[in-house]
Amino acid sequence: MVYGSNHQQSCKFSLETGQELVLGRSVDADVQVLWDDRISRKHALLTVQEKQISVKKFAAAENHIYSFGEESDELLLEVGNSFVIGSTTFQLVDSASSFSSPRESPLEEVTFKPNELLKVKYRDADQRIDVLAHLPELIMDARNDADLFHRLVTMLLSGVKHAEAVAVVRLNDENRVEVPFWERRRQTQGNFRPSGRLVLEAVKKSKRTVLHVWAARDELEHQEDYTAVAEFDWAFCTPIEDGASGNWGLYVAGELNHPYQVAVPQGVSGIELQADVKFTELVASIIKSVRRLNQLERQQAGLRQFFAPPILSAIGDNLDTDILEPRECDVTVLFCDLRGFSQHAEDSSGDLIGLLDRVSQALGIMTSHILEFGGVTGDFQGDAALGFWGWPFSSDLAPLDACRAALAIRAAFEQINLQANHPLADFRMGIGIAHGKAVAGKIGTSDQVKVTVFGPVVNLASRLEGLTKHLRVPVLMDETTAQIVKTKLDQREGRVRKLAQILPYGMEKPVIVSELLPPESKLDSLSNEQVVCYETAVNSFIQGNWEEAFRLLHEIPPSDRAQDFLAQQITRNNRVAPTDWDGTIRFDSK
Repeated sequence: MVYGSNHQQSCKFSLETGQELVLGRSVDADVQVLWDDRISRKHALLTVQEKQISVKKFAAAENHIYSFGEESDELLLEVGNSFVIGSTTFQLVDSASSFSSPRESPLEEVTFKPNELLKVKYRDADQRIDVLAHLPELIMDARNDADLFHRLVTMLLSGVKHAEAVAVVRLNDENRVEVPFWERRRQTQGNFRPSGRLVLEAVKKSKRTVLHVWAARDELEHQEDYTAVAEFDWAFCTPIEDGASGNWGLYVAGELNHPYQVAVPQGVSGIELQADVKFTELVASIIKSVRRLNQLERQQAGLRQFFAPPILSAIGDNLDTDILEPRECDVTVLFCDLRGFSQHAEDSSGDLIGLLDRVSQALGIMTSHILEFGGVTGDFQGDAALGFWGWPFSSDLAPLDACRAALAIRAAFEQINLQANHPLADFRMGIGIAHGKAVAGKIGTSDQVKVTVFGPVVNLASRLEGLTKHLRVPVLMDETTAQIVKTKLDQREGRVRKLAQILPYGMEKPVIVSELLPPESKLDSLSNEQVVCYETAVNSFIQGNWEEAFRLLHEIPPSDRAQDFLAQQITRNNRVAPTDWDGTIRFDSK
């Protein structure tokens, strides 16, 4: 608790064990005291320990710290003690409160039922509405829970004029009451301890506003069982269930100048107190709604990096749904990797942050096109991105949308390479696409879960991406995807060219790999007729007629790099297939 020379100069800070906080007059300080010019911009370092704080003045701070009237620029502050800098006092207060004893039993307890206060009228409606008008902004602008609690308590003291004290209260796992922040209208009245019994009844048991009324203070002070709670004539607690901060609520307490009965209100005070309860419940309702909205927005923002907008719309606001649970389904997997990353990393060893920024830009291009065509971004592996289609909703268009995304990524990088000064101008990419059965959904451990896809089809897509370097093409597909694309994708969007039958390293079954090509209108260096000619050469190669294959390959433009791969295989054996030739090219490494 921090307070200066007048009541307006006060604030409180919630502390957690292990924190190291800078106390000072700077706006960058963790514990800010802006009103006292005898406090330096960075005056002292506070190290929070269990039930105490280590305080150490910075050497550059001009004014001393005083504790118990003596200079003490390094001290250990115990609960209940304080130190002074200039005209400002800093006191350590324990926020935990144990349950009330039976001696704190109220004379009357009232639990307010839903809609019970609808008919209660505000005598100062204009002032209360003015306070409420700033509440959503107050919640949205809060930097953290500690800041929010400070703002709420201050606001409630302004809106509930009969309140002598307001607190944010919370029940921990042991059902003990904690007070993250509290404020009294008159700071000189000292510490504040809420009724644990009242908090438990409101926050955990009834989950409704509960009001306790005690006997007047002058009737209790002479009694042996008088307690700290009895310094107030009344107190009520309103729970807030926002799904984010556990069991917590707003605690409001005050005094009355004459006897008060809740069940049958007597006089102006009873009516106004019911209005205060109604006002606090309205505040709690707004807090719950705004914080729930913030939580949904954070969840949506987290999922936007994985899901395209149509999928998010279908999932809706209920993000904890079975639709995200892992299940087996037909998926199309796209694996995209940057070329030459290791060399870039060595060349940029003196500017790794700059390299990371460039890689992040490249990954951003990949993921933006995956999402653009309805895919799910499943994982990042250094300089590579994984996308997949067919989950959470099955679709016959999954292979086509994956190919559309691949073509868009290829086009984006080709456009960048035309700009010599672009930070990604020297990056190349390779893409592998495969279609098949897999398990997709929330996959992981009890400690960490991510949305991704698992199965042999993922490994195949990764292997195909690696083969793009050997076959010297940007995009490779497995045979299943190629057949779907051939029959369903308009050639004005993209084309397929069979390249070879290959047994990738570590796999047991050969796969026929094909290249995904842009339409003829966007790749005029390779006409449709030349694509047919190339595939005829591939078929001849697989059948063992290497002389014919070699002749057909020479009809392909020299600018096409794919022909180099087959030509090298043929010339290496003097254009004659081996006697044990089965049409498969085997790789002994990735």
